[in-house]
Order: sequence, then C-alpha cells, then structure tokens
Amino acid sequence: MDRMDVIETIAGIQLPGHLHTAQSLQYAQEFQFQEGDIVIISYPKSGTTWMQEILTLIYSQGDTEVATSVPNWERAPWLEHTFFKDLLKEGEGPRIITTHLPSELLAPALQNSKAKVIYVARNPKDVAVSFYYFHKMAKFLPDFDSFTEFLQKFQDGQVHYGSWFQHVKGWYAQKTNLGLFYITYEALQKNFRHSLKKLCKFLGCPMYSRELDQIQNHCKFPVMSQNVMVNYTLIPHKIMDHDQSKFMRKGIVGDWKEHFTDEQNVEFDKLFQEKMSDCGLQFVWSLD
Repeated sequence: MDRMDVIETIAGIQLPGHLHTAQSLQYAQEFQFQEGDIVIISYPKSGTTWMQEILTLIYSQGDTEVATSVPNWERAPWLEHTFFKDLLKEGEGPRIITTHLPSELLAPALQNSKAKVIYVARNPKDVAVSFYYFHKMAKFLPDFDSFTEFLQKFQDGQVHYGSWFQHVKGWYAQKTNLGLFYITYEALQKNFRHSLKKLCKFLGCPMYSRELDQIQNHCKFPVMSQNVMVNYTLIPHKIMDHDQSKFMRKGIVGDWKEHFTDEQNVEFDKLFQEKMSDCGLQFVWSLD
C-alpha cells in the first residue's frame, strides 16, 4: 500500500503515514529508554539535523569519518518512524535518538529513565518559513498554494506535527523534571563555540580545543549542506524533490523578514504574546 497520502493521528496531532504507522507510534510510546541514551527533541525545522550532527561529532571526538559515511537518520534514528527498530544500534556507545513527539506522549517514560534529554527550539517565524519550504519538497506532506495559506494553518496548529506553541511550552515545562538541556537555534548561530562547550558539559564529554575546532568547522552550514549523509539528497526524488527546495536551504536567523508581510508580522506578534506570555520564554528574531 502506498502510504504517501496516508495520515496517522495521535493525541490529536496529524503525522505523515509515509513515516509513521499506528504500530510505530505505539512502539514509541512504550519504548524503554536506557541510562546513557541521548534524546534530541524538537518541533520540525528547528535545528534537529544540526544537533544530530553535533552529537555525532561529540561522540567521535571530532572525527568526521562517521558523519561523512553514515546517513544521519541511521546515526540518530527517529523514535516514532517505522524503521526505528531496525536502525537502533546497541553496544556502540550512547544511543542517539531523535523525536518530534509532544511531551504528553513521552515525558512520563523519560521521567522514569536516566536518559539525557536535549530540546532544540527555534523562533517560530523562521520555523514557519522553513516548514513551508519543506512542504514544497517533501512529497509525503500536504501541498499549500501559498505561504499565506500555510502560515494561517501553522498559527492555528493545523499542520502536521501540531502546534509549535504547545510543543515548545509542553517540553519546556518538563525542564526541571527531566533535567532537560534547552538550547535554541539562535544561540547556536550567535555563539556556536560557547553553546558547544555548555552541551559538552551537560553530556559529561570534555573536549580539547582541537576537537572543538573540528566540530565547529564540520558543523558549519556550507559544509553540512554539501554532505550527502546529512542533506537528504540520498532520498529518492519521488519522496523529496530537491528541485522544489533544498532540505538545507539557508540556515540563517531572520529569513522570515523576506516572507512575512507587515500585517502578518503584527498578527503573529500578537498571537505569540497571547500564547507564550505564561511561560517566560524569549526568542531572538534576528541577529542583525
């Protein structure tokens, strides 16, 4: 059965059937996390691929061999995807696990484990733009006629993977319970070296300056965007059409300025204040 147009639903959230089944989602919820597991959590298009690459390099002490020879979805497989069980490797250092699932589905299991949890967030205006372009190239996601149409759905939380606001707030509320390491895409952009040192400290992985240099150089956007183990050009054209948009498109902060009208920006700022005023989270909208 061709599942490219199938939609799975869990906790009121729609997910693409090409990557998810009822069985894979059930397996994800029942998964037993182990001490030593490293779990990357994010809303789509928030810097997930970047963090997968950073962790790969941290656990190889800056050696780029694995990062340039093994696809990132094998190095840090997605918990809720159908192929997760086949890709998860045992006995080869920490298991790096990736997920987009919301806190209400996974937080209880993580609270009862000793896994280390990393949450990567990104300002929602840039997320919306990046997610829109991802929809243009990912054939397993719905097609939208315009950014205006997509943005309205995004603001309403009516896109695949659900509401950005609920996802970020839900996981941030677990920061103390999980000892969660919270980091933003913008912080990584502004001072990668400082962020990398903080992450290494959280993981208990001290690094020498030479190793930090290697990680920093390899994880630059121009380098990663040309790495076929990261840029998803290995995926068949019928699933991801890179002629429509690149998976790794720009990698900057503030691209939303090229897409939001003044009216859309005012409306979004109002919504952001309504949704986020009770959690205290602040986001950087531009590095200019």
